Amino acid sequence: MGKLSVFQGASSLSLDAKGRLSVPTRHRDVLAATAGGQLTITKHPHGCLMVFPRPEWEKFRERIAELPMSAQWWKRIFLGNAQDVEMDGTGRVLVAPELREAAGISRETMLLGMGNHFELWDKATYDEQEAKAMQGDMPDVFKDFSF
Repeated sequence: MGKLSVFQGASSLSLDAKGRLSVPTRHRDVLAATAGGQLTITKHPHGCLMVFPRPEWEKFRERIAELPMSAQWWKRIFLGNAQDVEMDGTGRVLVAPELREAAGISRETMLLGMGNHFELWDKATYDEQEAKAMQGDMPDVFKDFSF
C-alpha cells in the first residue's frame, strides 16, 4: 500500500459535450499512481456524486456491504448506482447520463476534494447549499473549535 492520498480543494469545471469531466492536473498524477486512473462514481445522499479512486471505493464498498438489512436502500443507492470509469490519456472521465441526471448536473460543476474521495456537484446547487449552510448556525461539533 502506498501512502494515503488526501484530496482537498475546490475546482470549478465544465463537462464537455459528451459529459466528460477533465480531472484537475494536481489530482491526475496522484490518481494515476494510486489507482491506475481507475475511478468509481456513485450517488451521494446529499444530491451530489461521489468520485472514488478504485482502492478507496473497494474499502467503502466493503463497509457498505456489511451494513444490516435496515440499510438496504442505502446499499442500493451506493452500490446499485456505482459506475467504474477510467481516466483517458488526457485525464478525462465520463460521467454517465444517469448519474449526471441524478445530481442535476448539466455542464457547470464543482469538484471538491473530501479527503479520500471527491464530491461532484452541479455548481448552482452547490453555491445555493453552501450559502444556506453559511447563513445557519454552525453545528455543535464546532463549539470548542478555534479558528
